[in-house]
Amino acid sequence: MNIVYIHTHDSGRYVQPYGYNVPTPQLQALAEAGTVFRQAFSAAPTCSPSRAALLTGTAAHSCGMLGLAHRGFQLHDYDRHLARFLKGQGYHTVLCGEQHEAPRTEMIGYDAVLDMDNPKLGQSLREPDTENLGMAERDLRNARLCSQFLQQASGETPFFLSFGMVNTHRVFPELDGSVDPDFVRPPHPLPDTTETREDFARFMQAARTADACAGIVLDALKTHGHWDNTIVLFTTDHGLPMPRMKCSLTDSGIGVALLLRYPQQPQAGHACDALVSHLDVFPTLCDLAGLEQPHWLQGDSVKPLLEGKKGQARDEVFAEVSWHAAFEPQRAVRTSRYKYIRRYHGVTDTIPANIDESPSKTVLMKHDLLAEKRPEEALYDVIQDPCERSNLAYQARFEEVRRQLAQRLQRWMEETGDPLSQGPLQKPAGAVVNKKRCLSPEEEDFE
Repeated sequence: MNIVYIHTHDSGRYVQPYGYNVPTPQLQALAEAGTVFRQAFSAAPTCSPSRAALLTGTAAHSCGMLGLAHRGFQLHDYDRHLARFLKGQGYHTVLCGEQHEAPRTEMIGYDAVLDMDNPKLGQSLREPDTENLGMAERDLRNARLCSQFLQQASGETPFFLSFGMVNTHRVFPELDGSVDPDFVRPPHPLPDTTETREDFARFMQAARTADACAGIVLDALKTHGHWDNTIVLFTTDHGLPMPRMKCSLTDSGIGVALLLRYPQQPQAGHACDALVSHLDVFPTLCDLAGLEQPHWLQGDSVKPLLEGKKGQARDEVFAEVSWHAAFEPQRAVRTSRYKYIRRYHGVTDTIPANIDESPSKTVLMKHDLLAEKRPEEALYDVIQDPCERSNLAYQARFEEVRRQLAQRLQRWMEETGDPLSQGPLQKPAGAVVNKKRCLSPEEEDFE
């Protein structure tokens, strides 16, 4: 079967299929035609490590992506990228829009890149006047390029199409009157203020653009005869680009939308509450497409869940942060009941450089809420405390839970070759990161 991978930046679960007042009717229709995973988690709440983990089927530290690709981090082996693997299985591999797994797209090795500015593609797959496009128009034009590709695809060779959007990354669009911030509720880690309401209203407009772009691609699959022979995956890399979300190991940072639809799906139109990791996507696609899984995968296929045969694919999910803009080494394990977070090497300050500039960030800084120290160990009961506010790690009656989860985390780090388990991490030569005290782009100080 063909595989279409549709992905956004920084959307978390804030789309309509997850019950939020963010109208995304195209994604809602996709969810109703497939499966919506309510407890899906990113392997890392930062852009490149998250995407690298999904597309290699291995933890970010295992595949080498400890930081951001555009800052000089990269995979150990690009042969383990999903596009390269599928190419070896006879797929025609195509990228349109964003990738964030390599400093240069050619390192990944797609057969074709649908680029608005690439003269090698011929006029039929190009649009003029692409300089200085806004984020919305760039994504919409890329969606139309995908539609043209799908119109031309013969059906003789299976294809893998990765359609990556810039939205809902910052900078969000200015309010255009379609969303009234006076009637918007900000996401739960943030206070309800004029500034955070307007910030989230602008996110909602960006999400509307992303939904429209997804709809163009989904309509093209149906119009051009590919719908009945195509697996469609929609997801994002991590939580919203707001404080206590993106770059945070709480659920507001690692919780992601994950929608999967494939032909003749027996459980279509249902929600799945089992724990699922982005690491499970690669093996699942192999199973659905009838391909033998490569030996390096660390995740588990969720095909049994999709067929209603099994209640859980895994007992826990793991996640990590090493570098985003600045160094912030931490690891986490989450079960259906508890979350355990460990911070390393004394880096317990809140790192403002790792929080995108935004009105929401300004609100917290005004109240001195980004100067807080965080514990080296944190344990949360995610059933009784879903906002992860009450740290149980130092309470005697939760000592056994803390100890067991700490052991599980350490075992996973050792089994997957996490260099953090051996001592301080070493920044790769040539990688560029901020010093941790940096507060804003104007104060950036690199090392």
